[in-house]
Amino acid sequence: MDVPIVDLSNPNEDLVARAVVKASEEWGIFQVVNHGIPPELIRRLKEVGTKFFELPETEKEAVAKPEDSVDVEGYRTKYQKDLEGRNAWVDHLFHRIWPPSRVSYRFWPKLPMDYREVNEDYAKHLKKLSEKIMEWLSEGLGLRREALIEGLGGETVEYLMKINYYPPCPDQDLVIGAPDHTDVNGITFLVANEALGLQAFKDNHWIDVKYTTSGIIVIVGDQFHRMSNGKYMSAKHRATMDKEKTRISWPVFVESSLDHEFAPLRELITGEDNAPKFKPYVYKDFKFRKLKKLPLD
Repeated sequence: MDVPIVDLSNPNEDLVARAVVKASEEWGIFQVVNHGIPPELIRRLKEVGTKFFELPETEKEAVAKPEDSVDVEGYRTKYQKDLEGRNAWVDHLFHRIWPPSRVSYRFWPKLPMDYREVNEDYAKHLKKLSEKIMEWLSEGLGLRREALIEGLGGETVEYLMKINYYPPCPDQDLVIGAPDHTDVNGITFLVANEALGLQAFKDNHWIDVKYTTSGIIVIVGDQFHRMSNGKYMSAKHRATMDKEKTRISWPVFVESSLDHEFAPLRELITGEDNAPKFKPYVYKDFKFRKLKKLPLD
């Protein structure tokens, strides 16, 4: 089995929309190609992110996450154990790229010099792609095109960039990049360098996610799973580490602001057959309970 690939250049938009909906229902993860974001821009995004992680530690610490911060923004090295006792090891950098009112350049690297320009350009392109896919997914629920965007918070929806840096690891039994999980947010858009490592869980199997150089992996998260009243899958996935190569990925998490309340979309709740399967949550409370592995429903 391979993760579905959807070619967005197909002139038949209905066919494209149906393919996106089907992949979201059956997999919760798929790759889009010919998506309208220039391959050169994606190449530059990877280049400036890679250069940042090649800087001396003192330079990276200039955008470090403050010790007393309750937010995720900033650079840090993270270690944790997964269920099998392996260390999860990843250096990462978080910063918001949209909306402008929520962008804090304090956590954007000053080096390389074109880091800001490239990330701002990518944010504008990615927002357009994201909104198009959210419109198709809304229509796939039989709703207005704006339904999922509005349910996620409309103009207050945030785009959070994360760069994951997984160094090579010869012993895969001791270390894993990221333990298996579902994303807590609405929907995620991910690009990565040539070192494979992303795996999706489907029909009791872990499947390597193969992606093209300029393709973008789309991952449906918990918010859309719950807002669609369970119709769209929240894809379980994990990251492994390469024995010889450094693996870097650039997910952008599209999510509600922390104070926004989300729930199964009201228009989907019609009669006893369509009772809500999930209770409403303020996003910060949902994230806290998920992080702490507390019961959610």
